Amino acid sequence: MKLIERTLYLDKIKSVIGTPDIKVITGVRRSGKSKLLEALKDYLIVERHDSNVIHINFNLTSFENLKDYHKLNEYIENAYQKDKCNFVLIDEVQLCPKFELTINSLHASEKYDIFLTGSNAFLLSSDLATLFTGRTFEIKVYPFSFKEYQEYFGYGDIFNAFENYLKEGGMSGSYLYNDLETKYDYIADIFNTLIVRDIRQKYKIKNPQLMDRLVDFLMDNISNLTSARNIAETLTGNKDKTNHKTVSSYMQYLCNAFAFYKIRRYDIRGKKYLNTNDKFYLSDHTFRYAKLGTKNLDYGRVLENIVAIELLRRGYEVYVGVLYKKEIDFVAIKRNEKIYIQVSDSISEQATFERELSPLLAIKDAYPKMILTRTRHEEYLHEGIRVIDIADWLLKC
Repeated sequence: MKLIERTLYLDKIKSVIGTPDIKVITGVRRSGKSKLLEALKDYLIVERHDSNVIHINFNLTSFENLKDYHKLNEYIENAYQKDKCNFVLIDEVQLCPKFELTINSLHASEKYDIFLTGSNAFLLSSDLATLFTGRTFEIKVYPFSFKEYQEYFGYGDIFNAFENYLKEGGMSGSYLYNDLETKYDYIADIFNTLIVRDIRQKYKIKNPQLMDRLVDFLMDNISNLTSARNIAETLTGNKDKTNHKTVSSYMQYLCNAFAFYKIRRYDIRGKKYLNTNDKFYLSDHTFRYAKLGTKNLDYGRVLENIVAIELLRRGYEVYVGVLYKKEIDFVAIKRNEKIYIQVSDSISEQATFERELSPLLAIKDAYPKMILTRTRHEEYLHEGIRVIDIADWLLKC
């Protein structure tokens, strides 16, 4: 498979080399965590000549004998070189039972710079503090962005490239398959594996049929405001026996495994976060095609999904904006930066353009405001609001 350097993540990893934290690379299955660890290894060997890299990949049978935490510890300690900067890189670390005991011991010795990847079931953001007694630094990895997709394929026309990205998405393993249906079979298999292994096994799900129906519901309602109580009522109406507490737990499990990302609502006028009704977006929009098909496809929702994940990828806190009963698709916040964003498949009709424009014009502060849509034209300003083709915006960091 063709490889590209995922500079965004690799630069972030390089920036924390030498810090005392345990570095943990997290993300949805098949998003490229293992390849990033290999890229780090290559960088250290080529660029850091004082490095001693101890790389263990539990996907390989050659490391089968280290699936005992005592032997893992012994192997690493024996590989230690006193006159070098010692890096410990472990892929799929959870395949060694009680791995956290070894990692905590190595970290306490203050002799190693530690980088880990693993199954979402064992290295969730919510679990890191309890697994490791030392401080952790999480590097969040997402499927291929449109910019990475364009770099991979090298299309000449970015607008046609984006049309392809809409269909093919960011699960790069699917790029090896020639026809779209086979790609979706691969993507569906990833999602099914994620649900079965990373959620059902970890949380001992008692009602897998309910989990399946919940997944279908969330996929079908991407970008719609929803709540556990409303979903429970809908599923109960369809003769599923459940309650909002069970649904809420299952939704949290799906987010823990990076299948979905929850976006909360933010009251722009009151400057406070709202606790009722959230939006959920898929880690990659093609999971929806692979599971539900492409009939009656709402491109507006898919574009919203792509923008939501891109904002998270760029390090923003992302919220749904609420102002005078009007909704702004996204409020993106990073330190002192704030951006208001509306997303639309098309604004060629005047009524649609005015509908997207109206909530932004109602905001009286001076933070940037933009409409992302498919114009196939250069960016322009309308009453101080930037109108940008979504493909152009996705290629600009």
